[in-house]
Amino acid sequence: MADNLPSAFDVVVIGTGLPESIVAAACARSGQSVLHVDSRNYYGGNWASFSFSGLLSWIKENKQKKDISDECEDWRKLILENEEVIYLSKKDETIQHVEDFCFDDQDSAEDVEEAGALPKLPVFGASGAEGVAEESEKEHPAMESTLAEVESQEAEQETGTEPASATEGNDTEMSSENEGSHSTALAESAPESGKSEAALSEIPSQEPRKITYSQIVREGRRFNIDLVSKLLYSRGLLIELLIKSNVSRYAEFKNATRILAFREGKVEQVPCSRADVFNSKQLTMVEKRMLMKFLTFCLDYEQHPDEYQDYENSTFAQFLRTRKLTPSLQHFILHSIAMVSETDCSTLEGLQATKKFLQCLGRYGNTPFLFPLYGQGEIPQCFCRLCAVFGGIYCLRHSVQCLVVDKESGRCKAVVDHFGQRISANYFIVEDSYLPESICTNVCYRQISRAVLITDQSVLNTDSEQQVSILTVPPLDLGKPAVCVIELCSSTMTCMKDTYLVHLTCPSTKTAREDLEPVVQKLFSLNTEKETENEELKKPRVLWAVYFNMRDSSGIDRSSYDGLPSNVYVCSGPDSALGNDYAVKQAETIFHDMFPAEEFCPTPPNPEDIIYDEDEIAPEESEFSNSPEAKPEPSTEEGSSGDSAAVKKDENKE
Repeated sequence: MADNLPSAFDVVVIGTGLPESIVAAACARSGQSVLHVDSRNYYGGNWASFSFSGLLSWIKENKQKKDISDECEDWRKLILENEEVIYLSKKDETIQHVEDFCFDDQDSAEDVEEAGALPKLPVFGASGAEGVAEESEKEHPAMESTLAEVESQEAEQETGTEPASATEGNDTEMSSENEGSHSTALAESAPESGKSEAALSEIPSQEPRKITYSQIVREGRRFNIDLVSKLLYSRGLLIELLIKSNVSRYAEFKNATRILAFREGKVEQVPCSRADVFNSKQLTMVEKRMLMKFLTFCLDYEQHPDEYQDYENSTFAQFLRTRKLTPSLQHFILHSIAMVSETDCSTLEGLQATKKFLQCLGRYGNTPFLFPLYGQGEIPQCFCRLCAVFGGIYCLRHSVQCLVVDKESGRCKAVVDHFGQRISANYFIVEDSYLPESICTNVCYRQISRAVLITDQSVLNTDSEQQVSILTVPPLDLGKPAVCVIELCSSTMTCMKDTYLVHLTCPSTKTAREDLEPVVQKLFSLNTEKETENEELKKPRVLWAVYFNMRDSSGIDRSSYDGLPSNVYVCSGPDSALGNDYAVKQAETIFHDMFPAEEFCPTPPNPEDIIYDEDEIAPEESEFSNSPEAKPEPSTEEGSSGDSAAVKKDENKE
């Protein structure tokens, strides 16, 4: 039970975001005992993914901003005279200015129920309901630390979990709901297949393009909506870590199929590979030669310092103007290949970004990017699963009241949870959002502006509807940041058929709506009424949208935190970058600070190669015989149908 945990661990991790989950997995893999808790009732924190109804509940919770109440009032008796406490924050302040809009008739969806959802259960008492939920969800499989029980988490991890407030009695509903969703989703992973349930929803309608809000609600479990929008560079740090640690077997990936550019009010595809360049009808033969010559230079620019040394103090945009490139080529390179700022990026930074883009081409497809099926929220859960496999204990809806600090040494000795349990550890990992204001008084946070749209068609229609696109929209006004747009199709398992899920992200200058709505209006139609024959008909129609600001706590020096104990490490939330390199670097740095002699996330041993002592053979065999993890899993083909890409360990040998 969560109210009867062991009293001591090597490492206690508070928060289940990506960096915390990677650290927890690395610690468990190196033989440390790990307790991983989160006051939320879903994995991932601000890295999470939600179904549509789950996201609506998340929106409601963030608009209300309720405090977490204490369940035990006697825990202060556990604090000794030579100890002091650091109270942890009970309110999540990382999400601000949440605004959601429906561009269809919401009244028509009032009595619509989500397909496959269980009937609402009777409401239990607060403590009783939580106890039932904790046994039915994913804390206890990990707490028992048996591989057979850990495997039961998989169904819940494959789709975004929902906050408990989504429906009454939702705690019991989640595991069975997600098992059904997972089986359906697997059938759909190859494009043009898996029409079983999808076909049923299409039969009544002869116009599949006409999507209503009630249809979105009914098919809500087909959505996996990320709070943070990112892609994985095919040779980035996260992909290398997934391969090295063998965590990649817990997830599936799909190639980003095209890079787009927004120029002169139009969206067009950018040729980036050699084949794309020479097949492009947008570029003249002279432009093709210019582009290939410049990209070849960028691949080994360090070998030709004389080419760029005179421009090291200039911006990358200024450097491009000196390379005899046409305006369209300069635009493509700056905004769609290097994806850097026109005003703030130096020449060296631009060359490095271009080289990184080019080096990632061709590993898994004709673009440098991969996207995890079922959303970015799958990745933290994959690392949590690795941690659980190696004995980590997991408790969701398990808040921590305070850190207990020894006055003499200044080190943190223990935590006290909301059950009044005192749990000792050697090291503590805390997500930034849990830190109190007293520690963060000198911290200056940045903000990220986010928008999520559900649309009825792609920003650039082609013969294939199943496209994963990335588009960088240059600043519309002076002083405004560029906006990164990622458009996902239904084969990514993040939205229902005949819809697209569009993520917009940029560093904040104002509220998210003020930052991003001008870009939304440029690319999409927001009109709810039937339009006349004009250019608006060519634009995709927005069916539903949400805007919010998210705290960017990356890049903060440890010294900025006032009074932080030496054995407490802070993990930041998502940053505004497209990739995940910062989270991986942060996790590796924290792990090596704690355990400098240990390897970071080494490859797990093959169960068949493990040699046991004679007296251990019997119990160990019985444990592994119940575990699917003990069986070697067949590797998925790298280039599966529909441009899906399974990251394999063998790629590490390249």
